[in-house]
Amino acid sequence: MVIMIGGVLGGQSGMVMAFVFALVMNGGSYWFSDKIALSMTGAQPVDKEEAPELYGIVERLAKNADLPMPRVYITPSPQPNAFATGRDPQHSAVAITQGLLSLLNQEELEGVLAHELAHIKNRDVLISTVAAVMAGVITTVANWAQWALMFGGAGSDEEEGGLAALPLIILGPLAAMLVQMAVSRSREYIADSTGAEIAGSSRGLANALLKLHQGSRMIPMQVSPAASHMFIVNPLNAQRVANLFSTHPPIEDRVAKLRKLGA
Repeated sequence: MVIMIGGVLGGQSGMVMAFVFALVMNGGSYWFSDKIALSMTGAQPVDKEEAPELYGIVERLAKNADLPMPRVYITPSPQPNAFATGRDPQHSAVAITQGLLSLLNQEELEGVLAHELAHIKNRDVLISTVAAVMAGVITTVANWAQWALMFGGAGSDEEEGGLAALPLIILGPLAAMLVQMAVSRSREYIADSTGAEIAGSSRGLANALLKLHQGSRMIPMQVSPAASHMFIVNPLNAQRVANLFSTHPPIEDRVAKLRKLGA
């Protein structure tokens, strides 16, 4: 669809450009998604000697989930949060912030890590990456359309091209957000449930979500809105832009479902 729109906007050359751009983005996001995500957050790898307790929890939970041991990272941000990344369970990583380590007790930490392992087990990481690529391509083509409208000139053909681009300029960013919202909201509920099974209890994750939500409202995190859907709670809650990129279901609903599951 995006490639067809690119062809309409730019003719044959526009279609070729959109096709090549889509291939590059899809290939790059698949093979290097983990490295890109980790570098964006400043995450640093830790091993068993550097963080024995954290590493041991991840190791035990990965065994419970029948998963290979993922790489473990710590992000220097003071906001309590966490995310998982990687194209498949064999090339996966979990990252938690320094703020999360300081805030949660062991049961809550286990609940959060189990949630992230659930994303890996359910292949949500790859799905979210594809969604992010789709959003990126739609937004990029929308930007091309905007330039076509701005510099279309006075010719009749160019004016028609600019007018044809107007709907995409309006709907492109909206479509990108809808893709992220549709994927993230459903996968968070499933990961909560699967994470509770991996941890053996839903109580730790339920309590952790309440703390993380409050922490994200008080402590800002410098992160791209396009990557906000990767985190266990929306890292943009301390910013006005949070409502525009609300990719997570309400914390109250998630906690209620977890407590019902525990009961």
